[in-house]
Amino acid sequence: MQSGFRAGHGCTSATLKVLNDIITATDKRHYCAAVFIDLAKAFDCVNHNILIGRLDSLGSSNDCLAWFTNYFSDRVHCVKSEGLLSAPLTVSMGVPQGSILGPTLFSVYINDVALAAGDSLIHLYADDTILYSSGPSLDTVLTILQMSFNAIQLSFRGLQLLLNANKTKCMLFNRSLPAPARPSSITTLDCSDLEYVDNYKYLGVWLDCKLSLQTHIKHLQFKIKSRISFLYRNKASFTHAAKHTLVKLTILPILDFGDVIYKIASNTLLNKLDAVYHSAIRFVTKAPYTTHHCDLYALVCWPSLHTRRQIHWLQVIYKSLLGKAPPYLSSLVTIAAPTRSTCSSRYISLVTPKANSSFGRLSLQFSAAHDWNELQKSLKLETHISLTSFKHQLSEQLTDHCTCT
Repeated sequence: MQSGFRAGHGCTSATLKVLNDIITATDKRHYCAAVFIDLAKAFDCVNHNILIGRLDSLGSSNDCLAWFTNYFSDRVHCVKSEGLLSAPLTVSMGVPQGSILGPTLFSVYINDVALAAGDSLIHLYADDTILYSSGPSLDTVLTILQMSFNAIQLSFRGLQLLLNANKTKCMLFNRSLPAPARPSSITTLDCSDLEYVDNYKYLGVWLDCKLSLQTHIKHLQFKIKSRISFLYRNKASFTHAAKHTLVKLTILPILDFGDVIYKIASNTLLNKLDAVYHSAIRFVTKAPYTTHHCDLYALVCWPSLHTRRQIHWLQVIYKSLLGKAPPYLSSLVTIAAPTRSTCSSRYISLVTPKANSSFGRLSLQFSAAHDWNELQKSLKLETHISLTSFKHQLSEQLTDHCTCT
């Protein structure tokens, strides 16, 4: 459950896993609560002796341990300001940030913390940790979460990592069940009550207690509009090619980041993203405001945001089938065994799990199976092909056709 600085893992895959668990719990009409844990200067607080012990427990050779001991020793820091250099200060703790080894060593250092989660679920992205629990009784959920949080705090203390209580927050996800006005407090070992919040920025995505993504999309709108406004103010300075490149490098990455989780957002919210996308295209093409959006896509040869999201989403599913996605995602998709010999039984299909509500059908495990099986009606894959070949076939299948009247 560590997604930080690992090949094939990322902020999006971690968020997909967490959201799948919460949506699945909500679909069962269970309460779900989470603690978003923040550590103070985590990379700077790594104890070298404890880290060497962790490396030893993983089976590192004596020569390797000696090399790392030397690597950490005799390090100094100094500050240069206005041409003046401070006296060097010995660095006795922490992993060198900006180095290739730093993130890996920190992951080794913090890895066993996940074992303390107990009956709660946990996911880590370097030092960003979410602890969450669900069940039919809110009191039981909060009791279990408190016990797990206590154990996690003790693990952090054993590693000499400091909890930032002011930035550690609780959230009660209450999309389908009524939430009490004052739920029981989750407290630190120092007896400080954690604050309950309705919104929290987790790995670059604003999660809200209703799982609507309304706050996140509002932030995206503001961020993109400010950039487009800057581009429009300076449009006389850019050639057509420069405009195309600027939008491609500064606007599209914002729209693409984490877009596979937007399946849980309403069409009303997604239409707001379409509006800023169209504004960016009009900046490139000088097309008038009345130009139809289908014509805008044709002018720049870019797909609609819906198609972009669907392409990215189906690629995530196929990576899971190939074993190129994190195991915690691959485990959520299961290839169906044919029950009888028919033409369609030769095609790769997925088992569609049960869902009790329309919102439950937005979980990764349900929507991945449903969307893949729909794609197979036209793609008709009988065996696995390379990811590159799949992307090529996908781009041919998912093209925008104007159906507007």
